[in-house]
Amino acid sequence: MARRFADARDLLNDLLDRYEAGSASPFNYPDDDGFADVAALDRFVRELEDVQATDAIRIVRGKGRNADRIAHVRLETPERLYILLGRRPVGELADEAIRRLLDGIELPPAFDVPLDALRTRWGRGKSWEGFSHADAARLRSAFLLAKAILEGRHKGIDYRTFSRRIVGDSKTLERLESPVVRLLSSALELPPGARPKDALRTLGLEKFPPPLLLSGRVDYGEAALSTAPPRYFGIPPAEVGRLKFPARPRHVLTIENFASFSRHIIEADPGRAGLTVYVGGYPSLATQEALRTLATMLPSELPFFHWSDIDPDGTWIFRTIETALARDLRPHLMSESIAERYGAAPADRARAAPAPGTSAIADLVRYLQRDDAKWLEQEELDPVLPATVE
Repeated sequence: MARRFADARDLLNDLLDRYEAGSASPFNYPDDDGFADVAALDRFVRELEDVQATDAIRIVRGKGRNADRIAHVRLETPERLYILLGRRPVGELADEAIRRLLDGIELPPAFDVPLDALRTRWGRGKSWEGFSHADAARLRSAFLLAKAILEGRHKGIDYRTFSRRIVGDSKTLERLESPVVRLLSSALELPPGARPKDALRTLGLEKFPPPLLLSGRVDYGEAALSTAPPRYFGIPPAEVGRLKFPARPRHVLTIENFASFSRHIIEADPGRAGLTVYVGGYPSLATQEALRTLATMLPSELPFFHWSDIDPDGTWIFRTIETALARDLRPHLMSESIAERYGAAPADRARAAPAPGTSAIADLVRYLQRDDAKWLEQEELDPVLPATVE
């Protein structure tokens, strides 16, 4: 859209701004009502005529009675206007910034796609993930952190210690979570709708892992909890190996949402027939490893179930837990028929369902990829025990 100006230099700079943003032949209008007096208008016209004499711009005048007035000003030769304004093309500035950004960093090929997107945005004078080419020094830390995560150098280290070891500041990762996740998403399967902090949790980056909440007739170390089982209890995820099972549980059910977890153990399984585990939304790496250990402790024929929202994130959580368990996992209250009966069309379909694969959730994934698919939050459903085959 053409704009109106009463300052010649502002008009000329705006022409270059819009050219850098992708407009092939931008033009602007004079602001006839914006001049303080006739002398200001005369200066404006003279300045533009001087620039037109270099063929950098073309002044188009009105017709008839307005033949002596400027109708609009069009950019003709950007290279000459850059020289006249003492301004460097943003493409040059972007290339220079990217060289500083990547100096000494050997990037993995997986980062080529986001790097190309950054180069395109900066080359048009726009920001990438909130960072302009002037922020290259700060953004360099995001590339260093993402590369270190992809190489697995974060494993076994808490969030702030990792940040300090990689870039020398324990709080840098917190300030750069968004660009770090954007880089990693080109190389790793991350939850489609997660906040950057939650996405990093799934990779094992958190200050300290939250407790694993469980409900069931189990003992913990020397504590005979099964004799009078509490509603639920929490343990460090790394200590799941201390659980003991005096009697085989009916099933194992992992649940994404805390409200649904609480309702399930109160309303559907008050007798603690099954082992119910709250995974805390997007399961952290510590939670995934705890579930993997739990799966090896129980008989291979014992059924495992998972209950999540019926949406792309819910299927991502299901597949993440399924991968961690390395055994069959069945969806609970997660089906196309339930979505069709109780769900609604989402306000925003920006989140894409993961590729179907061959898992037990594949049919639901395919359904969610349809334009007419309905989504459903699990809190909308009353809890019931999973259907098991004895």
